[in-house]
Amino acid sequence: MDGLAAALALLAAVLFAVASAVQQRSAADVPDARGGRLVLALARSPRWWAGTLCDTAGFAAQAAALGLGSLLLVQPLLVTTLLVALPLGARWGGRRLRRADWVWAALLVLALAVFAVVGEPTAGVDRVGWRPWLPAWVGLGVLVGGCLAAAAVRRGTARAVLLAVAAGVAYGVGAALTKGVVSLIDDGLPVLLTSWETWLLAAAMGGGTLLQQSAYQSGALEASLPAVTVGEPVVAVALGVGVLGERLRADGVEWALVGVLVVVMAVATVALARTAARGAAPVPG
Repeated sequence: MDGLAAALALLAAVLFAVASAVQQRSAADVPDARGGRLVLALARSPRWWAGTLCDTAGFAAQAAALGLGSLLLVQPLLVTTLLVALPLGARWGGRRLRRADWVWAALLVLALAVFAVVGEPTAGVDRVGWRPWLPAWVGLGVLVGGCLAAAAVRRGTARAVLLAVAAGVAYGVGAALTKGVVSLIDDGLPVLLTSWETWLLAAAMGGGTLLQQSAYQSGALEASLPAVTVGEPVVAVALGVGVLGERLRADGVEWALVGVLVVVMAVATVALARTAARGAAPVPG
């Protein structure tokens, strides 16, 4: 089951990468639109719909993977999106990625992959009641609110990164909720449609999509994609451990290695964001 879950997660990563590159180009073509106007403008773009189709297929593959494996296994693998989306976005945007970009992207992916192997993630529960979620909702709500407040007074790369962080949080919450929603499918459509997880998942994914499109509109793909790609698994893994009871089976020296890997992931993410800020041309907004 874990092998199939990993394969589906990698398929989802490729589909998300193509969708990200295509949707960023579409959003950058309407720099003056905001909120609902942005959605209406994008809805008239065949290219954006092609990206949305890839995005939907990616989510289906991700949901199937989460139905078979834990958040601690599936979500880190989605960071391989960077290996496809960054060079694709740079090529379409007429930019050249530097050697340092490749090195940091490779380190980020390697650290996440080793984290998944060394930690030997174990599954928790698919669903819990709404009360165990409350502390997480409060903390993540404060984080998203701070990002949105700061993004409202920024432009260019800074705005793109802030919106991307908020989108990553929304997608991370959505990933954690997906496990519960997938587990309800066998109970029938009425149960699925009356579950609070289903509607909260729809809100998280819808809000994440709007934030992601706004981030793509505000700056180059290299500025926003690392934050979304890394933010989603970080939030999802935290919720998997803190809310759904998933665990790592590391012990002794392995815990030290896990700590090092977390530091490497953080440094690589910051390096990618700084590289993007130096090399990406802001989209007027």
